[in-house]
Amino acid sequence: MASIPWLADVLRAEGVPVVEEGDWLNRKVTGSFDPIGVLWHHTAAFSSPTNPHPALNVVINGRSDLQGPLAQALVDYNGVFHIISANRCNHAGASRGSGPIPAGDGNTLMIGWEIDYGGDQATDQAMTAAQYNNSLKATAAVLRRLGKDASYARGHRETSTTGKIDPSFIDLNVMRSDVAALLNAVPSWSAIVDNSTAGRFTASANWGTSTYSTTRYGADYRYANPVSASDTAKYRFAIPSAGNYRVEAWYASNSGYNNAAPYIMATSSGNQTVHVDQRTGGGGWRNLGTFNFNAGDFDAVMVSRWTSGTGYVIADAVRLTKV
Repeated sequence: MASIPWLADVLRAEGVPVVEEGDWLNRKVTGSFDPIGVLWHHTAAFSSPTNPHPALNVVINGRSDLQGPLAQALVDYNGVFHIISANRCNHAGASRGSGPIPAGDGNTLMIGWEIDYGGDQATDQAMTAAQYNNSLKATAAVLRRLGKDASYARGHRETSTTGKIDPSFIDLNVMRSDVAALLNAVPSWSAIVDNSTAGRFTASANWGTSTYSTTRYGADYRYANPVSASDTAKYRFAIPSAGNYRVEAWYASNSGYNNAAPYIMATSSGNQTVHVDQRTGGGGWRNLGTFNFNAGDFDAVMVSRWTSGTGYVIADAVRLTKV
């Protein structure tokens, strides 16, 4: 694995607030990158509501003694993940081995979160609840993507060969246990409708079938040219009870696909539309938001061809999860 371009979308799908910092897809340092786990750090900078990410510039650009980027993401005071790099970063140094993480090049082996709080400063500042909770969610999301369990999340002080103490003021075993709980959690209700799900997906003959993009969900997906007319691909769900549901889309992506594909949610208060750039970010669940639906068996989500965007509109898979 030379890159993790899916990082922002995977975090959003977990409900983590994300800010993409500049050209993060190409920002990197030289060297190999084949991550198998997540490494937690603290920045040793004092953050606050009025200065929520004091170390952001340093983590992006580095220091006089260490080339940036210094982590794949920085977690600010409010728990917002600032995505800095999809590639190798100078955050871990040499790993002495910890849990299932072997000894070796930590920058190759791990994806790093720099959690922006004082840690060992005179203020003795610990991470905020928002930083802690969203770090758990983000770690669980990435480990799920990598196919790893919670033991592959480590603290820098557990892997460092030079006596690092970060992240401070946290029991790492408890933090791992909390990640494990998220990984093992069973949603109260969740369902997936793919374009091949019998009786649950419908589309007119104007929607073709393709296997071109390898980022598809399942065996194939549907595509159609944009038009100024109502011709939706429909996803039917048997929603068990009225309430709030997270809607996620999985789509095949390609540079020639639509830059503003409309996803229409048939909510309890009327249709709500979210436009998705399908040129990038495919191959994983993308969070479209949380919406209130009535109970019943109906077309809860639709993908429309009516868009001012250019390129094929893609209809692949949709997931609803009660929250």
